[in-house]
Amino acid sequence: MKIAFVGKGGSGKTTLSSLFIRHLVASGAPVVAIDADINQHLGPALGLGEEEAAALPAMGEQLSLIKDYLRGTNPRIASAATMIKTTPPGEGSRLVGVREPNPVYDACARPVELDGGAARLMVTGPFTDADLGVACYHSKTGAVELFLNHLVDGPDEYVVVDMTAGSDSFASGMFTRFDMTFLVAEPTRKGVSVYRQYKEYARDFGVALKVVGNKTQDPDDLDFLREEVGDDLLVTVGRSDWVRAMEKGRPPRFALLEEPNARALDLLKATVDATYEQRDWERYTRQMVHFHLKNAESWGNERTGADLAAQVDPHFVLGESVATAA
Repeated sequence: MKIAFVGKGGSGKTTLSSLFIRHLVASGAPVVAIDADINQHLGPALGLGEEEAAALPAMGEQLSLIKDYLRGTNPRIASAATMIKTTPPGEGSRLVGVREPNPVYDACARPVELDGGAARLMVTGPFTDADLGVACYHSKTGAVELFLNHLVDGPDEYVVVDMTAGSDSFASGMFTRFDMTFLVAEPTRKGVSVYRQYKEYARDFGVALKVVGNKTQDPDDLDFLREEVGDDLLVTVGRSDWVRAMEKGRPPRFALLEEPNARALDLLKATVDATYEQRDWERYTRQMVHFHLKNAESWGNERTGADLAAQVDPHFVLGESVATAA
């Protein structure tokens, strides 16, 4: 199951995504955690020290390896150099799973020990001064999009992505890659503004979206969120001494998380799990192709010197049956 956490900067989406990752690991589930935010804070939120977090391998720096591996023997893709972030898989492409070993994980993922288990953590890499004027952050998140395009995950397997803040996620088709998107919103006008943007974009693509109210303090905060987001409000999360201790680098055992917040995480997991029966791999593949053709026409063909529309395998549908056959 693929889950995105989105929201405006400072909303608490990284904190909530890290809590959800801990919750999944504590339940015994295999988890791949991906930091796709321009500000790379997921590692520290999962307990890594500054030096450990800085030493994590950046997916953006392994893009050639990722492309070459995922291309496999697909005859429609002449070389890794002609792959762009939206390139869809086809016959001969290599697919990736959550539990397996593969060269992409070897190069880009590191285990993070958490209470009762571990998660695989991957990061896009920070946006540095060297990138200014010559790159945009979406060139780094392109590695994540390619990974998700070739990922086949089943029930009780989880990929949790901490997305970039605000509405920047819509610069590519990555926002359609998830079974569930949790939008973290504070009970303020600015806090719900991203929700309105996301809801408008998501509507046309069938994106499953639920709002998690954060930093709520009283019934008035709850009433405000209900008025602003309606039935999309799933749950609210209040003040947490556990989170406060975590932010100081001294988190207690995760089992000591406050009961109301633990119940909120239970509800998030149950909401994600319930989407499994509604999966539509044909629609998922169709959306992948839609964004690939759009990118090919607007910039991809010119940049690569190739007809990227020819990369689309019209008979290929991504899905668990394809992964089993492979």
